[in-house]
Amino acid sequence: MPLLELARLLPDRHSPRVADAYVEVITFASADEIVAMLKVMFEEDWMGLPVWARNLAFRLACLQRPQDVDLLHAAASDLRSFGPDWDSIAEELHRRADSLDTGRNPHNA
Repeated sequence: MPLLELARLLPDRHSPRVADAYVEVITFASADEIVAMLKVMFEEDWMGLPVWARNLAFRLACLQRPQDVDLLHAAASDLRSFGPDWDSIAEELHRRADSLDTGRNPHNA
């Protein structure tokens, strides 16, 4: 089953079987697939994806795209929405993204 379909099942039919399938599929998904799924899920229902599933999605996408400033900022902002447990991680992601952005843009120096 595609990642987006599994993500849509999580809030309504949460079961160990659906969660296991989601974890298996997202583990081997590309960053493009994960980011696309997150975009659709957030457009359909911002709170529709359980926190554990969105944290996993952002984590795996950020690991695949460690230099993606926009993705790092999005992940950090999402973590802040469900903190404060993850605020320090969100701050580090924002710092990393800002550092990357400054390093790439000579006009920011």
